[in-house]
Amino acid sequence: MRQKSSFPDKLTGNYAQDLDILDRALRVRESFDIVGRDLSIAGRQAKLYLIDGFAKDAIMLKIITTLTAIQEGDLEKFPDTKSFSDRYIPYLEVSLETKVSTVIDQVLSGPLALIVQGYPEAIMIDARTYPTRSLQEPDSDRVLRGARDSFAETLVINTALIRRHIRDSRLTMQYHSVGSVSKTDVVLAYLEGRADPETVQGLAKKIDALDVKTLSMGQESLSECLIPKRWYNPFPRVRYTERPDTAAATICEGGIVLIVDGTPSIMLLPSSFFDFFQDTNDYYFPPLVGSYLRLTRYLIYLLTLFLIPVWFLMVKNPQLIPPWLSFIQVEKPNDVPIFFQLLVVELVIDCLKQASLNTPAALGGSFSVVSALILGEFAVTARWFVPEVLLYMAFVAVANFAQPSFELGYAFKLCRVALIILVQLFNLWGFVAGVILIAVLIATTPTVLGKNYLYPLIPFDGSRMLRLFVRRSMHDDNT
Repeated sequence: MRQKSSFPDKLTGNYAQDLDILDRALRVRESFDIVGRDLSIAGRQAKLYLIDGFAKDAIMLKIITTLTAIQEGDLEKFPDTKSFSDRYIPYLEVSLETKVSTVIDQVLSGPLALIVQGYPEAIMIDARTYPTRSLQEPDSDRVLRGARDSFAETLVINTALIRRHIRDSRLTMQYHSVGSVSKTDVVLAYLEGRADPETVQGLAKKIDALDVKTLSMGQESLSECLIPKRWYNPFPRVRYTERPDTAAATICEGGIVLIVDGTPSIMLLPSSFFDFFQDTNDYYFPPLVGSYLRLTRYLIYLLTLFLIPVWFLMVKNPQLIPPWLSFIQVEKPNDVPIFFQLLVVELVIDCLKQASLNTPAALGGSFSVVSALILGEFAVTARWFVPEVLLYMAFVAVANFAQPSFELGYAFKLCRVALIILVQLFNLWGFVAGVILIAVLIATTPTVLGKNYLYPLIPFDGSRMLRLFVRRSMHDDNT
């Protein structure tokens, strides 16, 4: 909940009182980076409030130079704040504000506030700039062809990147502020006439109704606030991208994009289960090649989920193995049960992933080689694991990277582990029950908004279903 303010709702128009209000509200004396710059304008006192590091030096110099050059008596020609700002503030984004809370929020967001003796309003000058990194291709969403730019942590840069791809006045950037403490900027972007109006309004109401203090983890915190809470369901309900072309394509197809200030990951809504199988590379190759890549990805998904449980089921029940698959049997079993070997290797793979995240880039290659040697060859030699377990688990670990969604990869991993446990406990019936439970879990997964999680399978849409498997040629309705 927003704390009740002890300051007046509006500026009083008395210069000394207004300075005292803003000094105390902004805590100028306590915070070194909040600057209150005293000026003298044509014999009148003035004060400029800003955040050190957010203001553009060149613009600041231009504004101060213009203000201090005003001659005494010139201000008499401009009796109100608007006429004064129109004449002497050489900048585009200028507004007037009398509400104290709005002045405070804007200054903390980056704009400058100018208080001039004799004028009752604060002049807000949006001359802010944020520290940002260079726009380079994202590490997690690479393409062989296509653009190499990506979103950054600055909201204005991200909206500009989308505007560069969609030069249409119907593109709407709807602003929201979330968090009583952080007051995080959130932009809801959609194309008027393409996006469903009810969906847009419903999402906007959800965002405005959020009662949180801060979005500490950016888009992840926002998604957790918007998504119905079901801790037992690992399947993702929001897609993310760091690519402007992907975000623009989603908007043009009638989707909605959520941009959170401070994070380069953009939320794509609404998202169904099948949307996570799409990859940007599909659209930078001819339709035939793109369709082949997409079908291959579907097959890999199925293998990552069912390969290990089916193999484990057959190893437990040799009578189920047909003669032409006899090579999948364990030739040299050891004393460690296959069930424990599979669980340990699953855990080891996650340990290696976590360790690689904290390994310096210069040592990453060496780390991969050493870990593969020690945990692979030596583990088999020491008879901890059989070679078949390492082979199949290595394939699954590599295959997980064939899709762009890490959340879906871990959802499949948890389902795979659950299938292994059920096979160990209940054999064939455990596998059948596990498959049914996974299907029910996916079918009952709630979405943030919009259609069913299994759309276009439920409700069935034949043309959309075909587009999931076949990458069609470019036309008016296919971006």
